[in-house]
Amino acid sequence: MIESPVVERVLARGLQHGGDFAEVFVEDRETSSALLDDGRVEQLSTGRERGAGIRVVAGETTGFAHTADLSEAGLLRAVEAASAVARAGGMAPSGSPVAFGGPDGRGRPDFGDAPITLSKADGLELLRRADDAARSAGDAISQVQVGYGASRRRVLIANSDGLWATDDQPRTRFSVSCVAVGDSGLQTGYETAARTVDARLFEEVSVDDLAGLAARRALGKLTARPAPSGEVPVVLAGGSGGILFHEACGHGLEADHIVKEASVYAGQVGRQVASPLVTLVDDGTVGQEWGTAGVDDEGRPSQRNVLIDHGVLTEYLWDYLRARKEGRMSSGNGRRQSYQHLPMVRMTNTFLLPGDEDADEIVAQTPYGVYVAKLGGGQVNTATGDFVFGTTEAYLIENGKLTEPLRDANLIGNGPEILRRIDAVARDFAMTPGTCGKDGQSVPVGCGQATLRITGVTIGGTAE
Repeated sequence: MIESPVVERVLARGLQHGGDFAEVFVEDRETSSALLDDGRVEQLSTGRERGAGIRVVAGETTGFAHTADLSEAGLLRAVEAASAVARAGGMAPSGSPVAFGGPDGRGRPDFGDAPITLSKADGLELLRRADDAARSAGDAISQVQVGYGASRRRVLIANSDGLWATDDQPRTRFSVSCVAVGDSGLQTGYETAARTVDARLFEEVSVDDLAGLAARRALGKLTARPAPSGEVPVVLAGGSGGILFHEACGHGLEADHIVKEASVYAGQVGRQVASPLVTLVDDGTVGQEWGTAGVDDEGRPSQRNVLIDHGVLTEYLWDYLRARKEGRMSSGNGRRQSYQHLPMVRMTNTFLLPGDEDADEIVAQTPYGVYVAKLGGGQVNTATGDFVFGTTEAYLIENGKLTEPLRDANLIGNGPEILRRIDAVARDFAMTPGTCGKDGQSVPVGCGQATLRITGVTIGGTAE
């Protein structure tokens, strides 16, 4: 992308103007997307974005600037702008030289010049196949929307501590949304597949199966009854509930909340914060999952971080600068949406480890409750751990069996309390992709867990 002597001069300029740390983040991103809405092609686009974000830190002050001009002159103008902000912190010039330890590409394959995406013709054929598969699921399917997106993100990160790292991150996503019409009105169903891989995703994923699942979800809700209200046992299907633990627990373990004491988990390392059945992990190295990368966006190797071990809080998630200030090592969780954004501590793939029980037996041993096959979006207050999540596919459990489908409802609870109420965890581990938003930035993440039971969760249903 940029020759190392140029990067060295840019970093040195940042230090000469009063910084005690300087960083260059260069990004080259190609994108391709298509959208089929009710059989009509509504979107077909490709794009490319290149640029650099430059960070200069002086004491407690961080200066940041970004530019799409990757010439040496453009980079020097950006580092001057970032340095001007950092100098406002009152630091004296340091002017330390920069020496890199050598190029360091971490863990991801080199994709060379391989195409990241399908041809337009092949992509449209997949969209139409999925549209046909969804409509063939039942006459009540009235609307179908199918989307496809692919990107290839190549990054270079270098800093004044001598780090030089590169990564190549292809990602592909395919999603299907259906609307069914019946006596109960309009009902929706949705399913997606997304992995950190190029178009070879479609060698492993059937778009017909994705479409059929989305359509069946919409059709099933046509006969759904109102969900119960009040506190009841809840069984979360494998893979479906990972987003709950991402939001209700994971965000509270990010170091920016911890150092501000804005998390319910602040000061809790070494303490029992969950059921002994709970081991919570964040791991950016997991196969082709949506949050996987070779390095984070500060150039630190992705790694496996055990956050809760058999119920005991063991660690938080750290980005580089906060870890550096605390005399710690980064956990590889500094992430940013693009070169136009500052990095912050974020999750990658966050999941509960599987247990030893059979998923069907967990349901059979639940006399009454709610089985959540798929969760929707939610929100959490990290200071208290309180959360609200929507269900998008759920069923009533009666006498240990799944009976009637339930209309969408909310799960209301408290993260630490929910962790303590997990009393059964199965072996059927699964992951799901998601997009995590924080402070105006969005990044791809993976979430996962095996089927598990929570002894009591408040359901915001409408049944009397």
